[in-house]
Parts: sequence; structure tokens; C-alpha cells
Amino acid sequence: MNLHLLRIFYTVAVERSFSRAADVLCISQPAVSKGVRELEHQLDIGLIERAQGAGRRQQGVQLTTNGAVLFEHARGLFALEKAAVDDLHARLGLKRGALVVGASSTIAGYWLAPVLGRFAESNPDIDLQVKVGNTESVRQALIDCQVDVALVEGEVSDSRMRCRPWLDDPLTVIAPPSLGLEDISIETLTSQCWIEREPGSGTRDVVRGLLSDCGVVPDRRIEIGSNEAIARAVASGLGLAMLPRAVVSDLITLERVVEVRLPGTSKISRPLYELEYTSRPLSPAAQAFTSLLRESATKA
Repeated sequence: MNLHLLRIFYTVAVERSFSRAADVLCISQPAVSKGVRELEHQLDIGLIERAQGAGRRQQGVQLTTNGAVLFEHARGLFALEKAAVDDLHARLGLKRGALVVGASSTIAGYWLAPVLGRFAESNPDIDLQVKVGNTESVRQALIDCQVDVALVEGEVSDSRMRCRPWLDDPLTVIAPPSLGLEDISIETLTSQCWIEREPGSGTRDVVRGLLSDCGVVPDRRIEIGSNEAIARAVASGLGLAMLPRAVVSDLITLERVVEVRLPGTSKISRPLYELEYTSRPLSPAAQAFTSLLRESATKA
């Protein structure tokens, strides 16, 4: 298999566009189209769906079933390529480098800073970058080799990954003070409007599971894609929410919101996870960073 043609196909699949792939690869769009056709000819299979129409153009490039299979193999190959280059640079004494950490929003905002500080102090020549997203987007970024280390708020079921517990994150239910809901029945909690994160959020999955375990199945839900925005929506009287306590501690202190005890529970928490893509060896910088992560967990 011609790896140059495979890289062209892979970039088209990632970018979902022939023109954007051409920009990334610094070649012409006709060269990209020709490369994909040549790879299809070599393998004697179709890789790209070529049906036309306004809907298809809006969706971008679509892969055939065979194309999707080849894409997963290509993803692993180019991840190994990046890991090999990173490792060789480190062994040659490279004084510059980069580490990209993917983190869910609560982790990035409330738990990650001390570890970043220690790493930056020990490795001043490594450029650090943090990419923030929900659990699903961080998982996908790790698969796509866009991040070197991934930390998420929800457990990930993916046979290609190892999902390792890192820290416990205390949770709490909050309500507007005007509702007077410090201690309340399951029926009343069910009748309230609950504010929750968007699909793909680890917080959303954990909260739904915990509420269900307590017998709370809200009659009405509102989605907001930020923990901080949800907290302020509760303070404004929009409804109830279960959030990491680190997010809402200031609002509780200021009496903008009140904590609500779920019947039958005392303290509630959820684990935060470190993801490892098993087909991709960790670079030396990533190894150093994960060592600091595990040290921080033992001290927490």
C-alpha cells in the first residue's frame, strides 16, 4: 500500500473535504482527488461515497464501509508515526517540543492547573497546550492524535482505550434559594425542571445515572453546554442541577444557590478518568505528565 496515497485519503476523511485536505497537505485539490482515486484503484475497492446533492455537500465527504475500516487502520498508523518521531526527538536530546492535553471542562477549569504548573516548572522548553471539550470530543481528539493526554469526566467504553480512574470529584445538587428545597421528597424533585449538560458530556451521563438510582426522573429538562452557565441559570431561578461542587462553591458561599440533599444519600461524587489509546505509545513528555497526574491523585 502506498503510504503517501493513504495519507491523502486519511486527511480527506479527517477534514471531510477535498479542498481542506489540499490546504492541510499543501497540494492542489486535483492532486488530492487523483490520490484518492489511485488508492481506490490499487486496492480495487471504493473508499469515498460520490453521490451528489445539496444534502451530501452540506454533510461533507462520506466514507464507504470499506473506507471507514481503512480509515481506522490509517489512524493507528499515523499515530504510531507521530509517537516514533516524538520518541526519537527526545532520545536525541531535543530541547524543544510540545504536549497537548485534552480535558473536559471541569477538569481543565478546577483540577488541572497544579499539574500543569509542576510540569511547566520541570520542563520549561516544552510548549503546553490544553484543548477543552466534553468527554466525547476529548475521546475523539485522542483517537485522532490531536491530543497526547486525555482527561475526562465520564467513563468511556471503547475497546481501543484504557480508561483509568484518576480523581474523585464531589458533586452536589443546587437549587434557587427561593424554592426552599434544602430537604425534599423524590416526588417534588421529579416535578422540578432540571438543567443538564449536552449529549456527549460525561457530567450529563453521570448525573442522569445518579438521579435514576435515587428514583428521580425529571418531568422537564433544559440543556446548557457549560457547567458554569448551568450554575448561574440555577441562581437565576431556572431550575435545579447536579454539578461538581468545585464549580458552585462560591455561589453557595454567597447564598446565590442552596444545596439540596437527595433522599437516601449523603456525599455524592464521580470519578474523573485518564484515557490511554492503547495503539499509541506515550511520548516521553506525555509519560512525564501522566506520572505527575498519578502523583497528584495520591496526594488528593
